[in-house]
Amino acid sequence: MARVGLSTERLVRAGAELADEVGFEQVTVSELARRFGVKVASLYSHVKNSQDLKTRIALFALEELADLSADAVAGRAGKDALTAFANVYRDYAHAHPGRAAAARLRLDPETAAASAGVRHAQMMRAILRGYDLPEPDQTDAVRLLGSTFHGYASLEGAGGFSHSSPDSEESWTRILDALDSLLRNWPAR
Repeated sequence: MARVGLSTERLVRAGAELADEVGFEQVTVSELARRFGVKVASLYSHVKNSQDLKTRIALFALEELADLSADAVAGRAGKDALTAFANVYRDYAHAHPGRAAAARLRLDPETAAASAGVRHAQMMRAILRGYDLPEPDQTDAVRLLGSTFHGYASLEGAGGFSHSSPDSEESWTRILDALDSLLRNWPAR
């Protein structure tokens, strides 16, 4: 077979594109080898196995998402920062459903600590500082926001909101308004 200039970076990018096309769970080293027209063995000098490939795609997606989020929230505070951050997650899930799924892959603690997931948490906490939430309330709020953003985008992507009024965009705006209100009026412990 012809040499195709393989590199780990090229394989990870191709794996991310494949995830967006066929779903993250369907990504394998074998499928990627087919896409490149090479034998599976030629990929093993770049990735160990399908799980290693998926982990690398997850790290790529987290990095991509962190960069987009950082750009979106720069210079913003309060509700503007919250809305910008939330919209990045939702837009990313629409544009890159496989990568969005990859970003939720459970990573081992050491890999997670070295990933861009840490940047996501730092940005979320920076936004929450504008709402003056102390710990452990801040951790609860991070979990609430992450669950809301990911959950809404997942349900919306699966067509869960396409069958009723109001449209999902209107609901999304109302949900962000409600989250802002909740964060400004966080219940005391």
